[in-house]
Amino acid sequence: MSAPARTFTVRHVQLLRALFAAASALMITFSPDHSAAVGFSVFGGFAAASGFILILAAWVVASAGTRWPFILLATIDLMAAIASGIPPWRNDVAFLVVVIVWAAASGLVELIAGLRARRTDPAAKDAITVGSLGLLLAVVLLFIPADYSLQYSVDGAGALTLSGIILAVGMFGGYAAIVAVFLAIAGFSPRRAAPVRDTPKADTEDTDAASESTPTGGAA
Repeated sequence: MSAPARTFTVRHVQLLRALFAAASALMITFSPDHSAAVGFSVFGGFAAASGFILILAAWVVASAGTRWPFILLATIDLMAAIASGIPPWRNDVAFLVVVIVWAAASGLVELIAGLRARRTDPAAKDAITVGSLGLLLAVVLLFIPADYSLQYSVDGAGALTLSGIILAVGMFGGYAAIVAVFLAIAGFSPRRAAPVRDTPKADTEDTDAASESTPTGGAA
């Protein structure tokens, strides 16, 4: 007898994560202020929303024994969101430190989860890509000095300054935009069935539903 299909699946997790990443990217793109305070506000909201989505996914989407990537990623996201809301920390150096630590930790966890589940979970390749993007963001931000300042001028706009925090907030916005597009494509793409060994004929018709509703380790 076939198991009932789940109404909340890995596709919904990907699409919700894409939605909040897209919202973050748009807020940064259309904001004239790329200060640490604004960057922390957008990043904190993004991290909190992602954390709650992953907590929900851990109990509704993941199968027993495979919840650790979701729980660990949710913990990292919520800790980053809490750190973003501490008023004394809302400065340029703290923004770089918090986002670098978050990107490195969450990227590493998601990358490892995807690599571990790549033989059994159709969504593992998405986790590998998102994890790699997080690690790339951490590396890029490491090369941005907090005290960087470049004075330049534009005809009609006068003298302008390009600072390290402007670059850092912009890089996070670019990361969010790329993740949003990638996860949206992944969420709407047809899901390939997970490899099945010696599956009885009576159960083959349930393979697609099982691969869609029960990821075995990837967190994307």
